[in-house]
Amino acid sequence: MKVVNLKQAILQAWKERWSDYQWAINMKKFFPKGATWDILNLADALLEQAMIGPSPNPLILSYLKYAISSQMVSYSSVLTAISKFDDFSRDLCVQALLDIMDMFCDRLSCHSKAEECIGLCRALLSALHWLLRCTAASAERLREGLEAGTPAAGEKQLAMCLQRLEKTLSSTKNRALLHIAKLEEASSWTAIEHSLLKLGEILANLSNPQLRSQAEQCSTLIRSIPMMLSVHAEQMNKTGFPTVHAVILLEGTMNLTGETQSLVEQLTMVKRMQHIPTPLFVLEIWKACFVGLIESPEGTEELKWTAFTFLKIPQVLVKLKKYSHGDKDFTEDVNCAFEFLLKLTPLLDKADQRCNCDCTNFLLQECGKQGLLSEASVNSLMAKRKADREHAPQQKSGENANIQPNIQLILRAEPTVTNILKTMDADHSKSPEGLLGVLGHMLSGKSLDLLLAAAAATGKLKSFARKFINLNEFTTYGSEESTKPASVRALLFDISFLMLCHVAQTYGSEVILSESRTGADVPFFETWMQTCMPEEGKILNPDHPCFRPDSTKVESLVALLNNSSEMKLVQMKWHEACLSISAAILEILNAWENGVLAFESIQKITDNIKGKVCSLAVCAVAWLVAHVRMLGLDEREKSLQMIRQLAGPLFSENTLQFYNERVVIMNSILERMCADVLQQTATQIKFPSTGVDTMPYWNLLPPKRPIKEVLTDIFAKVLEKGWVDSRSIHIFDTLLHMGGVYWFCNNLIKELLKETRKEHALRAVELLYSIFCLDMQQVTLVLLGHILPGLLTDSSKWHSLMDPPGTALAKLAVWCALSSYSSHKGQASTRQKKRHREDIEDYISLFPLDDVQPSKLMRLLSSNEDDANILSSPTDRSMSSSLSASQLHTVNMRDPLNRVLANLFLLISSILGSRTAGPHTQFVQWFMEECVDCLEQGGRGSVLQFMPFTTVSELVKVSAMSSPKVVLAITDLSLPLGRQVAAKAIAAL
Repeated sequence: MKVVNLKQAILQAWKERWSDYQWAINMKKFFPKGATWDILNLADALLEQAMIGPSPNPLILSYLKYAISSQMVSYSSVLTAISKFDDFSRDLCVQALLDIMDMFCDRLSCHSKAEECIGLCRALLSALHWLLRCTAASAERLREGLEAGTPAAGEKQLAMCLQRLEKTLSSTKNRALLHIAKLEEASSWTAIEHSLLKLGEILANLSNPQLRSQAEQCSTLIRSIPMMLSVHAEQMNKTGFPTVHAVILLEGTMNLTGETQSLVEQLTMVKRMQHIPTPLFVLEIWKACFVGLIESPEGTEELKWTAFTFLKIPQVLVKLKKYSHGDKDFTEDVNCAFEFLLKLTPLLDKADQRCNCDCTNFLLQECGKQGLLSEASVNSLMAKRKADREHAPQQKSGENANIQPNIQLILRAEPTVTNILKTMDADHSKSPEGLLGVLGHMLSGKSLDLLLAAAAATGKLKSFARKFINLNEFTTYGSEESTKPASVRALLFDISFLMLCHVAQTYGSEVILSESRTGADVPFFETWMQTCMPEEGKILNPDHPCFRPDSTKVESLVALLNNSSEMKLVQMKWHEACLSISAAILEILNAWENGVLAFESIQKITDNIKGKVCSLAVCAVAWLVAHVRMLGLDEREKSLQMIRQLAGPLFSENTLQFYNERVVIMNSILERMCADVLQQTATQIKFPSTGVDTMPYWNLLPPKRPIKEVLTDIFAKVLEKGWVDSRSIHIFDTLLHMGGVYWFCNNLIKELLKETRKEHALRAVELLYSIFCLDMQQVTLVLLGHILPGLLTDSSKWHSLMDPPGTALAKLAVWCALSSYSSHKGQASTRQKKRHREDIEDYISLFPLDDVQPSKLMRLLSSNEDDANILSSPTDRSMSSSLSASQLHTVNMRDPLNRVLANLFLLISSILGSRTAGPHTQFVQWFMEECVDCLEQGGRGSVLQFMPFTTVSELVKVSAMSSPKVVLAITDLSLPLGRQVAAKAIAAL
């Protein structure tokens, strides 16, 4: 018989009562090879014929079951066919369909093309929608049956529907496929959510508790599908988090002026990577703040820490509150953190003793003001601390009774900063005397440092500096003036100049510099600071044109200094005097050395320089410092003597207002300026002391010891202690400056790889991550671009990647990669800008952009691995072998970090595809596991977008990585190609 179509073939089989295997043989005869059964819609045709009557046709159903078992039809075609049936009143048909689903709903698979795997996802979504509709219809019938007194039939069908739902959804693989389908077809997912709501309403009145709980379980599973990747277990067994502690200490000690937002992002990243519960996270922040307060050296550092703890950190927590999902929850977490903090009585007592007040009280008030704690919580916590303080060791009576606590002063300084900024906005020419009064008041005692610390902690320091630069620029020259206005102008110039130098030295010159000014627009102070002011790591050339102004101006200045009894003020162009003083000093030095001038004349000249305005002395010493560096050992004496002369105060009746206050600031500026050169020339100059160490973190390295020894020693001490203190942070920073990023990173990684105990290795990772925060961007480039490829491609080093150090290194590498990638679009922090930035050329030679020459890394691979030559050069690689989500997102590959990440993932891909397994393969697995563990989702903007799509199929071959959740996490599901790759990998599991 010649068969015309599929329907006729099925009818003939039914008429002649063929057995299932006989039917299959004949079907293959009727339809020769070519078209597949899915293209012919076999499943659809069989179901259509089987469901014609009120009850299903058992023979045709047996054909369908045979077709499913022998894989003649795909699961997706059967699911699609089932979901088309919508006459739920035909109980027997519905039950037959549920039985068919029961055959395979918990073991779906597809080993075909990616498009067919996506088809399976869509079919499963349709089947889920059908099951929900079917369940709702059964529940509706049960309700009607209960009213009519015949519940049995409806209950049986509802139980069957719920059973299939539960069976389908309890498989993680199915939920992962549904997750992909939801992203493919958002409208179908909306329909499912509507069906869920409708089902919930119907089942709410259900009396059978077993069926109701089963239904609730199913709806919970469905609702969990969109959030499959955001569930992470928090660490409840740990109480200390050294990374948070170190990040806070580092920011408080070195980066008070840093933006609050970048600190918030960094802390959030650490919290997420280490799965820290919020109360313990906030507690760790407070602990670090109190430790910083207790440790801080007296003087400016102590004020900076006070401002950081009581002004900046509450602001940081306000922003963290916005990041957390519920306001109420965060307030409860902060309250919980304080409850824990109050139990750390010795820490709080020590802080109270250091600050001479109840620190916790002030902190609670600030948190109350910022809405981080409710009023009731504040009062309750205050009462608890008050009760505790009664048992605290008492200070000797009257010892510090009259000293106002720094905390009170800092909190008062904050509104004062705003008022001063308003005053500085006024027209300077109208009331210069009034302005001078305000500035003079700022110079007394520790007012200036208090105001600067408060401004730095609240992000106002840059505008503060800008106002003083404008004032300084305004006072450089005055025409047609009498003596009094001239002296007021000189004082305003001098005070603004000294304040700006002090700000630059205490908080970094970046605070002073404006972003966009060029050429003639640049104010005098900015020009002077960039070209003439000595700073750490900045070498000046004493013969630079900036030190060689117009010779006539220099001659008139030399004459003025040498002949007059004191400095003239009227119509003085102070900016010209400051720029000419260097050349004038050179003339005077030459005259002194050649015996033209006697020492008495030099004393008179130096007294003239510092007698009225201290800024001239600062400019003179700035040049002398650069000059001394260039001189031989026996030529330095007179230059150093001149610095000594300029540093001492002038005891004279005829000085301008606020002279003593200005000299104090001048001396602290000079001491910092000369520190480097005095150390290098082994000279001592006694600067008049204020009783406080102006440079507490200066010269910390022990003399005559190799820096590698110092590095390993300090790291061993930090590791033993379990946390990084401020002094250690400064030593690490100095070593990073001296040894360079590669030396620093390489030696610390060697120390990590020596650890053989798991808990020590993990602690080392937490501490190293925080130490690397000194310059995270550069360290990451070195770690991922040089150190890791070196370890992974050299078989003689593979043994060092064994567990535990290998796991620890994988964790550290992922943390660094994620932190750098999330922050590298932002600006480098102030302390990082000072350091030499590694040239992008280094990375272009390592990973070239053009596709002609193979990169060093790829040559390394091809020399080490038999089958790595497929990766030996970009031109040889087929597009599919290296295509990654980053290319589809058109990420800028000129960026060094992007290049390094892309090449690291190519290396990982080649290791997974190679024939040699070993510790390096295991390392790759740990690296990927850590990526999955730390990421919310492998979507756009994650480091995993640089992984070639082909790596996914290689990764699922590794037993530990062959889970649906891992596949979802490592693929970019925002891209259609990413979803296809994920569906293919999951469907094949």
